[in-house]
Amino acid sequence: MTEKTRPVDLDGKAYNRTFLIIVLLVGAFCTILNQTLLSTALPKIMSDFHITASTGQWLTTAFLLMNGIMIPVTALMINKISSKTLYIISMTVFLIGTIMAAFAPNFSILLTGRIVQAAGAGIMMPLMQTIFLLIFPREKRGVAMGMAGLVIAFAPAIGPTLSGWIVDSFSWRVLFYMIIPITILVILLAFMAMRKVVPLTNPSIDFLSVVLSTIGFGGLLYGFSSVGNDGWSSPEVIWWLIIGVIFVILFAWRQLRMKEPMLELRVFRSPIFSLSVAISSIVMMAMIGAELVLPLYIQNLRGQSALHSGLMLLPGAIVMGLMSPVTGMIFDRIGARKLAIAGVSLLTLGTIPFAFFTENTSFVSIIVFYAIRFLGISMIMMPVTTAGMNALPNNLMSHGTAVNNTIRTVAGSIGTAILVSVLTNVTKNTMPAKSMLSTDPAAYGQKTIDAGLHGMTAAFWVAVCFCLATLFLTFFIKGKEKEREKHDLQQAG
Repeated sequence: MTEKTRPVDLDGKAYNRTFLIIVLLVGAFCTILNQTLLSTALPKIMSDFHITASTGQWLTTAFLLMNGIMIPVTALMINKISSKTLYIISMTVFLIGTIMAAFAPNFSILLTGRIVQAAGAGIMMPLMQTIFLLIFPREKRGVAMGMAGLVIAFAPAIGPTLSGWIVDSFSWRVLFYMIIPITILVILLAFMAMRKVVPLTNPSIDFLSVVLSTIGFGGLLYGFSSVGNDGWSSPEVIWWLIIGVIFVILFAWRQLRMKEPMLELRVFRSPIFSLSVAISSIVMMAMIGAELVLPLYIQNLRGQSALHSGLMLLPGAIVMGLMSPVTGMIFDRIGARKLAIAGVSLLTLGTIPFAFFTENTSFVSIIVFYAIRFLGISMIMMPVTTAGMNALPNNLMSHGTAVNNTIRTVAGSIGTAILVSVLTNVTKNTMPAKSMLSTDPAAYGQKTIDAGLHGMTAAFWVAVCFCLATLFLTFFIKGKEKEREKHDLQQAG
């Protein structure tokens, strides 16, 4: 690539786009990996710090909460701070949190480190997607977002497997130690690789919007994440959901009235963008919820370890990771409609068998059908998201990515809450009477297993319903030619 054909930044200086992409992807991999990195390390951490499971679970819950809170705020930061500076800030904040967690002398410091980590990680996702969408022309954005999808899919999926292996062999602190040098290297490379590629509008900071957004989205995420432990009828769950809804409505009302909103909700005026958000959110509900239910089946009903559970799910993640760039290239050629219809069909066909699993279902079947599900998801998420983003003008890219990521994060929490509550309630309602334990222990044990299976199959039937709802929506996606015609009309206008 000659100097003349190389892309240029906002200062008119040529830069190495491949180098920039690699640094972005490695940084994103480190931050996204941490979402699930502690899932199988929790028992060791509980033992070291003498805490209960409900307390230890905050290491994941608090990370996801802060991550979700930071995403909408990031739209403001992207338009106010140079993309190079913001990337280095986000990775530096993430590094500080990682160091705090690695050397934490007690649980409080460990939890604080996780929250600081999440503050940096929450900036990373919308920033990476915004940069990817702006440094590539529309006709090549599918490949770009496919590369981003590789990281988004593979990093959280490999977390439990990697965590299980490391915790079995070393201290849980190694999970953080290994991230520190990689993050330092990424920060150093970012000074050379990153460029100013996102135009700045320098919006004013509206602190009331920040407060409304934090309480609103934080309340919703906390409420839905608490359903699994406390149930829908818990006063704490109900109050947090009510608070979340009220503050999100107030936040939306304020954004629509402001001349320079923190988060531009008028992106929903685009039908294609709105449809893409709806489809990707429902797919997220089906994906995240099932990812939580299946390990419970493998570990609790089939008696496998957390490491074996992670290894069984790993091929699905690998399939999605490898296919994301491929589906991105296909999207650039044929558009999102055919890919999405085929993808949701595969997702549905891959989900239905889980509703018929028994205590003797072969592990090969679990691996194969799980991989089919993720093959389908790889054909939906990034292509549909890219089609939605392509419908927006460049000056709304940061707002579009923030809106999309925020709603998908909340949708993932909703999907998890629904599937876990169905699993819990059906299991509880079909459990044998306690008296049977003394009269017929063998029958009691079998009926307990059956109750767990009923709960799991009911949860997967709900996931099938999510898939069918998504399939219905995919038929409203415009074909490639109609997308191009619409874009040409917008440009002409």
